[in-house]
Amino acid sequence: MSFFPQVFPSRPGAACLALLLSSLSLVLSSCQQYVEVRRPIPGTGAFWVEKIAVYKRHNNTSRSQEPVFDAGEWNGDSMTGSPRMVIHLGEQKVYFYKGGQLAGTSPISSGREGMGTVTGSFSVIEKDKDHASSLFGDYVSKDGEVLKREIDVRKDPRPPGALFDAARMPYFMRITGATGMHEGYLPGYPASHGCIRLPRRMAEIFFRESSVGTPVKIVP
Repeated sequence: MSFFPQVFPSRPGAACLALLLSSLSLVLSSCQQYVEVRRPIPGTGAFWVEKIAVYKRHNNTSRSQEPVFDAGEWNGDSMTGSPRMVIHLGEQKVYFYKGGQLAGTSPISSGREGMGTVTGSFSVIEKDKDHASSLFGDYVSKDGEVLKREIDVRKDPRPPGALFDAARMPYFMRITGATGMHEGYLPGYPASHGCIRLPRRMAEIFFRESSVGTPVKIVP
């Protein structure tokens, strides 16, 4: 039995609005999916699982345009003092301080299982706005066709005739060895090869506000 025509026979506009809202709800629910993120319980070695709602990416949307759970916040333009950063792997967040005051925060995506981000006290040792990885990327044909995605040149043999297409890492700040902070894809959980990915806006701000020598502390 049709609900809206019987209740609102003289108000087709209301029926259209209700149907539109119903359709919108169906579209949103079809785009929504969930990921389970393991959160460590300090001092126990155990994990608890958090279920987080995410939305599927449309085919014509680039990774850089995908929504992140927290776009970050910056309030440091009027602050003075030496910068430093603290990266919390368990929270998947980075905190930026200026002169001891919290100037900004940003979500991150750190190293996935088996390629975890190192912890400890470091500093920014190199800055490169247009950095490209020498280790990670894709193998492509001479015509640009992707033959193998997300490879590690140290482990994945190159197919005959293939070219190495390096992964782009804009606003790169090297911390130690092959590990650095840079703009990248944030799915909402640890997914990188060990680097710390940031959304574009926050990567650009942190790059601008940091200098070689800026202290960086990475905690579990």
